[in-house]
Amino acid sequence: MPILDDLSGFEFEDVMEDVFRNLGYENVRQATKTADEGRDIIMEEVVDGTRRSIVVECKHTKSVGRPVVQKLHSAIATHEFDGPKRGMVVTTGRFSGPAEEYADRLEANDDPYPIELIDGRKLRELAEEVGLDLYNGRIEVLCDETLRPHDPTGPVDDPLFTAVRDVENLAIEDVPPAHRQAHFQPIIIVSARIQATFETSVGVIHRVNQTDGVALRAGRDGPTPCPEHVAELVGNNLSQTIELDENALGETYDDLVVNRFGQTQTEYKDWAVDRFRRRHTTTVQYTGDNNVTYTKECEPNQSDISVQSVTPVYLPQIRFGVTLGEYRHGYEAYIAGPSRVTVEDDVRRCVHCDADASDETYTYCANCGSINCESHTKTERLEETPICTGCSVTGQFAFATKHFYDEANLEDFREEYAEMPLHEKAMENPPLVGGSAVTALVLVLLTLVATGII
Repeated sequence: MPILDDLSGFEFEDVMEDVFRNLGYENVRQATKTADEGRDIIMEEVVDGTRRSIVVECKHTKSVGRPVVQKLHSAIATHEFDGPKRGMVVTTGRFSGPAEEYADRLEANDDPYPIELIDGRKLRELAEEVGLDLYNGRIEVLCDETLRPHDPTGPVDDPLFTAVRDVENLAIEDVPPAHRQAHFQPIIIVSARIQATFETSVGVIHRVNQTDGVALRAGRDGPTPCPEHVAELVGNNLSQTIELDENALGETYDDLVVNRFGQTQTEYKDWAVDRFRRRHTTTVQYTGDNNVTYTKECEPNQSDISVQSVTPVYLPQIRFGVTLGEYRHGYEAYIAGPSRVTVEDDVRRCVHCDADASDETYTYCANCGSINCESHTKTERLEETPICTGCSVTGQFAFATKHFYDEANLEDFREEYAEMPLHEKAMENPPLVGGSAVTALVLVLLTLVATGII
């Protein structure tokens, strides 16, 4: 079967737009299909510091003759661009002898508008370079770049250490080596220019002229938009990528998983274009010539959206796990070098009530290894160090509940308490002492009032 045989001419233009974009050409866009003047795609390149415009004619035919090349030469001459220009004809078939001779003569004569010819054989070479399936016209995702899974200026475990620093009674040097899990999530970033004009008999009623972008998860479950904070993390760090070297990364992380892209780049681009169309659809009210108010839904066409880039990248999702006593605590985040977005924080969280309020104070219990909120943290009576209500042994002294590490500590304090003077025993319950003093004072005042002394 001939290459790209099942595609229409318009579909072939769509494919070539994606191919050229993946080859690194800039401002790749299609000319208006309804007014084709011999240029199907317009794009730009920078050579030796000079920006040049390229006018491309796409021909999904078995053979391309000289007239097509001549027509393109004229189209280049009339193409408005402040700088050098050249042309390109790309076909799934071959070029006739006269067509090749015409292009060769332009080059030999140093014509200001040279034309490059790309036939089916050269197209196969380009296909291999960009991951184009020559039979279904879809471009596969080729990606070996990832955002940095850790800040190169600090320790790999710094995200975990940052969480630990907020926990009282727990020093970083007391934290055992963390178990590190690295999941590299596939992300696609699509940017586009939306230019649409909506007219009625009364003239223009609405215009759209702006750029837009979307970051989407590109796993096997199909494309879904990234949450805003994740999309911002990716966008802000997209220029700081490194090679995704699984062997090298495997030396840093105990578990390493690279989640592959689930669909083709073409399918992700189509999904994004559909999203842009819906995002920029609006309902407009206008007054007609008869002074009647009308309502019209203005939805951009697919041709109104010019995709500028489709960028695949991996986003590291890193989880750190540490075992402290009887408990395992973890911290998980999307990481891009020094920046990160927390996915789950089991360090700054109470193990007893699952509280994780940002303004809460968390304290480590060295007795059992738990981390607790203020409501579940007490002071051990003998050692006067933090202990949680989940593991402490309690006893009543002066009608107050005291917390101990274990039964042995409790018994030690019972013996100590038995030897205390009465006033020291009373001080085991300061609120009771204070309340008793207030009660006694009130009784004295009442007596003095009753006896007429005051």
